[in-house]
Amino acid sequence: MGFREDRNVPESPLNPAGQRFETVMLHAGQESPDPASDARATPIYLTTSYVFRDCDDAADRFALRKEGNIYSRLTNTTTEAFERRVAALEGGTAALAVASGAAAITYTVNNLAFSGDHIVSSITIYGGTINYFDHTLKSYGVDCTFVDPTQPDPIGNFERAIRGNTKAVFVETIGNPNANLIDIDALADMCHRHGIPLVVDNTFATPYLFRPLEHGADIVIESATKFIGGHGLVLGGVIVENGRFDWAGSGRFPQLSEPDPSYHGVCFSRDMPDAPFCNRIRAIILRDMGACISPVNSFALMQGLETLSLRVERHVYNTQRVVEFLSEHPKVERVNHPMLKDHPDHALYERYFPNGAGSIFTFETKGGREGAKRFADSLRLFSLLANVADMKSLVIPPAITTHSQLSDEQLEEAGIRPSTIRLSIGCEHIDDIIADLSQALDRV
Repeated sequence: MGFREDRNVPESPLNPAGQRFETVMLHAGQESPDPASDARATPIYLTTSYVFRDCDDAADRFALRKEGNIYSRLTNTTTEAFERRVAALEGGTAALAVASGAAAITYTVNNLAFSGDHIVSSITIYGGTINYFDHTLKSYGVDCTFVDPTQPDPIGNFERAIRGNTKAVFVETIGNPNANLIDIDALADMCHRHGIPLVVDNTFATPYLFRPLEHGADIVIESATKFIGGHGLVLGGVIVENGRFDWAGSGRFPQLSEPDPSYHGVCFSRDMPDAPFCNRIRAIILRDMGACISPVNSFALMQGLETLSLRVERHVYNTQRVVEFLSEHPKVERVNHPMLKDHPDHALYERYFPNGAGSIFTFETKGGREGAKRFADSLRLFSLLANVADMKSLVIPPAITTHSQLSDEQLEEAGIRPSTIRLSIGCEHIDDIIADLSQALDRV
C-alpha cells in the first residue's frame, strides 16, 4: 500500500504536515502518477473517486473543459496507462478500455447507430457477435446485413449491402473461427467513398502481426482478454480510433459532429478532434451504461503487453508446425489456415502477414460430429474451454458451443460444419503439442 498526496488540508496533531492522502495499491513500492510514463512499475489506483483541487476544478472536469479523473467508472490512472500503451501499439490517437471485448463491440456500435439505422458485417466472425448483431441489435431497432467475404467479389458484395442509413462496416482481421482474411485496404477505400467508418476487430492478429489503422480502418477493437493478456486470468476490451475520420463531412453522425445537449453544447468532433469517438463513448455511453474495466484488470493486462511479441512469435511458429502436421494426416478432411498455398486467402496472407497469421484456426476431422467430439474429448494437453489465445493450447467444436446459437444456414455461411474443430495453439513445446494431437486423432 502507499499514499498519494492530493491537496493541502489544515494541520492537526495527527497530520502535522497538513497533507491529505488517499490510499492506492502500488506495485514494487513505486508510484507513477503520470500514466504516460514508461515506468514498468505502474501502480494500481484502487480507488472509486478522486479529490478535486477546488470547486472550479470539479466543475471544469464535469463539463469536459479540463482533463482529469472524476470517478473510476470513467477514468482511472492505471487504466489510462493501459489505454495509452494499446493506442501506441495500434498506431491510434486514443484508446478506451472497457470491461470485455463484447462491451467494446457493443459500445462501438452504440456510438454509431441508433434506432432506424443499419450496419453491415462479415458473417465469418465470432458467433456471439453474430448473435448480438442479428438479434439483440434488432430489438433496439438497428438492422444488420451479413456479407460472406468468401464469395466472389467480396468488396462489391459489401458495397451492395450499404444503404442510406448504414452507419458502419464491421469485420474481423482474421475471421473466427476459420481464419479467413479480407482485403482491408480495399474495404476501407470503399467505406470511405460512402462516408462510413470501417470497424475492425483485431483480436486474432494483435497489433504485433497487423495494424488495421495503417490500412485505412477507422476504429479497431481488441478483446484484451485474449493475446494482449495471454494468461486467461482477467477480462478486458479496448477501442482504438485513428483520429482521421471526417465525422462532420460524412453527414451521417450528428451525435459526433453537432453540439451535445447533455454537455451544454460540446461538439466532440470540433472540440476534441484527435479523439472524438473515444471521448463520446467515455463521456456518455460509459458514463450511463457503466461497463468499466477494473484497474486490477488493467494492471494484469499491462503485464501481458510486456511479453506480447515474444508470445505471438512462439504461437505463430507452433501453429505453422501444427498446420503442416494436420494437413498431411489421413484422418483430417481439411485444414482452414491461409498459410496453406491452396487456401483461397493465401495471397492476402502473403501480402498482409509476413510474420504469420496468428494461431487460431479450424480443421475438419473425418467421422463427422461424433468424430469431432471424440477428438476433442481425447486431448490431454489441450484444454477444452471457451477462450482463445492463452499461453496454453485450447480446443473447442464451434458448432455445438461458440457458434451454437446460429441457424444451420448461418453455420453454413460461416463455414462451420459438425466436424469442425477450432484450435488455439499455445506456447508449449511443439513436440508435446503434436504428440497430443496425434494420440487424439488415433481415437477418431
